[in-house]
Amino acid sequence: MTKKTVAVVSSDAVLSSLLEHILNSTYTVSAFRNIESVIDYIYNSVPDLIIIDVNEQDQMTLRVLSSLKGDPIFHQLPVLLVLGDTQSIPRWDVLFVEDYIRKKDLEQEGRSRVDLSIVRSERSVEVNPLTKLPGNISINRQLQDRLDGGNTFALAYADLDHFKPFNDYYGFTRGDEVIRITGRLILNIVKNKQSQESFVGHIGGDDFVFVVDVGLVEEISQEIIDAFDRIIPTLYDPDERAKGYIEAKDRQGQIRHFPLVSISIGITTNVNRPFTHYGEITELASEMKSLAKRKEASCYSIDKRRGIPRR
Repeated sequence: MTKKTVAVVSSDAVLSSLLEHILNSTYTVSAFRNIESVIDYIYNSVPDLIIIDVNEQDQMTLRVLSSLKGDPIFHQLPVLLVLGDTQSIPRWDVLFVEDYIRKKDLEQEGRSRVDLSIVRSERSVEVNPLTKLPGNISINRQLQDRLDGGNTFALAYADLDHFKPFNDYYGFTRGDEVIRITGRLILNIVKNKQSQESFVGHIGGDDFVFVVDVGLVEEISQEIIDAFDRIIPTLYDPDERAKGYIEAKDRQGQIRHFPLVSISIGITTNVNRPFTHYGEITELASEMKSLAKRKEASCYSIDKRRGIPRR
């Protein structure tokens, strides 16, 4: 079973070492000296919990933390704050953390408080357990809020091709790794290109969506495709990688050659389109994804038509 991950942010090496000692038997712990250094890590691999050691004078850390928790992708990411023994308790309506613990209590209570923080977050939030990305409820809310607010944006719907044969051939463990890598890749590229006001969600299975500015969507989609096509061959065994396909049975029980997994992205925007419901724009993005899937290689297809959407 894969260990859950905890990111520790502290400039105090002794405190970081103590937390690693307490948690290492159960969790994969990554330590960072400041909040800025943990951001790239979060974009690449969303942890199950962040532990932050911060004092009241460290306004930069508090601002970055508030900005991170204000992002719709990360607002459900639980944060455990480590406070000094005499430090005042923060205002929860200003600093969006889920719990706190005093430094003096770490050795005795640290492990149980971490366990509780993660269990509580898993029960109360709506995220995909494999990728830690927001699921359908959050996706639909994001789209509807943007439509209601009159925002112009691009919606991209990404889907993997030939994933089922890969999953059947190599097993669900390696299949899950493909899904995890895809989620990390999309999140990392989207956030590097547009750190604010972007959104990435995991519909389920091998289906993802991302919402970005109209002027960036094609550049981001192509970068995702290029990165995906570089990474995916490394997940095949040498023989299949060299051949460029796997040999497996199709749904009719016939032996077929299935190409390496590729990614198809369907894109639409609400530019000059009077969408009023998230279902309208997701339907059109799905149509464009189906169009992209007709091609053998990874690609994207964008709808540039103008007019009233079908209802």
